[in-house]
Amino acid sequence: MTQAHRNKLMTKKNLLLLSSSRVGDTEYLSHALPMIEDHLEGIKEVLFVPFAGVTMSYDEYLNKVQQAFGSTNIQVRGIHQFEDKKEAIKNAQAILVGGGNTFHLLNELYKYELIDLIHQRVNEGLPYIGWSAGSNIAGLSIRTTNDMPIIEPPSFNALGLIGVQMNPHYTDHNPPGHNGETREQRLAEFMVVDKDTPIIGIVEGTALKVQGEQISLIGGESGYVFKAGNKTEVANNSILNSYL
Repeated sequence: MTQAHRNKLMTKKNLLLLSSSRVGDTEYLSHALPMIEDHLEGIKEVLFVPFAGVTMSYDEYLNKVQQAFGSTNIQVRGIHQFEDKKEAIKNAQAILVGGGNTFHLLNELYKYELIDLIHQRVNEGLPYIGWSAGSNIAGLSIRTTNDMPIIEPPSFNALGLIGVQMNPHYTDHNPPGHNGETREQRLAEFMVVDKDTPIIGIVEGTALKVQGEQISLIGGESGYVFKAGNKTEVANNSILNSYL
């Protein structure tokens, strides 16, 4: 493949990376549905990846997402229902990756040898939507995730759909009397050992919209870029590339 062809493929990326499935006490995915429907305009069926679900079965997770999509005209099918999961990815109109445990999600993608195929299909233009863990794995690695490593995947390297680290559910909140590290302190630790790789922190209710190589923050609230020891607040509707 020539470099010119690679560059052409890179311009086709179309991602929606949601911080969370809820905002406060809202119904499951209700805040996100307008963004999702806009992202999936003209698409009638999506392939859902429930592999981040641990405390519920994949069928239960699929049913939960199908119910959330009930007000749309979009059919949701689960990748776990396909014997040939690679073929399911190849034939998908769009891919939807749910939240849960990021380590378990990534481990399953490695187990079924789906990492490279998803990377290829998304770079060819397959629409991708993730929330929480599903957004985490869109970055370079899962080294800045918030959740517990309940299982050890073959590698922390993720899908690499965008050249940054992700931190969904970002918050500056520090409960009174809490003596553990804050989110900001943990990300500061990352920047000590990796000074060059930027991290994007997105608060609940917001998302990244990725079109080609352009990364925009949407959802009505500010976000944060961490790089080389610095934390920069970025406004809603900002294009983030210049901060990276």
